Amino acid sequence: MHALQIVWDPASEGINIFGDFKIHYYSLMWMAAFILGWYIMKKIYKHENQTEEKLDSLFIYSVLGIMIGARVGHVVFYQSELIFEDPLSIFLPFKFAGGFEFTGFRGLASHGAAIGMIISMYLYNKKILKKSVIWILDRVVVPVALGAIFVRVGNFFNSEMIGKPADETLPWAIVFKKLDNVARHPGQLYEAFGYIFVFLTLWIFYWKTKKSNQTGFLFGLFLVMLWTVRIIVEYFKEPQSGEDLAAFFGNVLNNGQLLSIPFILIGLYFMFLYKPKVNKA
Repeated sequence: MHALQIVWDPASEGINIFGDFKIHYYSLMWMAAFILGWYIMKKIYKHENQTEEKLDSLFIYSVLGIMIGARVGHVVFYQSELIFEDPLSIFLPFKFAGGFEFTGFRGLASHGAAIGMIISMYLYNKKILKKSVIWILDRVVVPVALGAIFVRVGNFFNSEMIGKPADETLPWAIVFKKLDNVARHPGQLYEAFGYIFVFLTLWIFYWKTKKSNQTGFLFGLFLVMLWTVRIIVEYFKEPQSGEDLAAFFGNVLNNGQLLSIPFILIGLYFMFLYKPKVNKA
């Protein structure tokens, strides 16, 4: 093993609360993402003269939409066998097939989370905000980009979504002892660093430019930047299970890359072509 390689071998996967019940670091990262996201949206809502009551509802809609979407997306895109083999485990933090086990909420797909977020914001706008679904999407993407950073750090803690084997001389190659003794690219951290750039760009565009007044621009910019990062980083990551979509297209790109392309195209549309409807008197 090269002297500069990092060995990732955490003594624990989480914090024991009582008995065998444990809150995984991955779950803690999700909690941190939602809490910080709430504070960012509070600042934005204050700037936009929106009430805290609407902010509280936004938090509930966001949590449910993103978590349900992420879980369903993972099952549909990567682990469809669960639908027939262990359907209760899709929405419950337990495994039932092959013996009962507390697993926590694992197996969450970012593409599903994005779809869930869009659907939940549509419902939130229709029931609570009553402005424009694109208006709220232009603003909620700022904390969502920040949350994506924490989620990928959580993946790193879990030694999941690992990178491909790296040159042994690569000084930041990481050996995930939980899995094997192979020096790998820290794909999760590559992606997290990319999302830092996405978050900072959106933050600057919202607070320092007039682009926040262009309906759909920030939402489109988020889609283009986030999923471009995903496509690039996927070249350094091991493919996930269930690469049926990639096989259908000849394995030129993997599932994560193929699923990212429609989001980028939608983002480009909102950045450069979208024209909001104007209510005529």
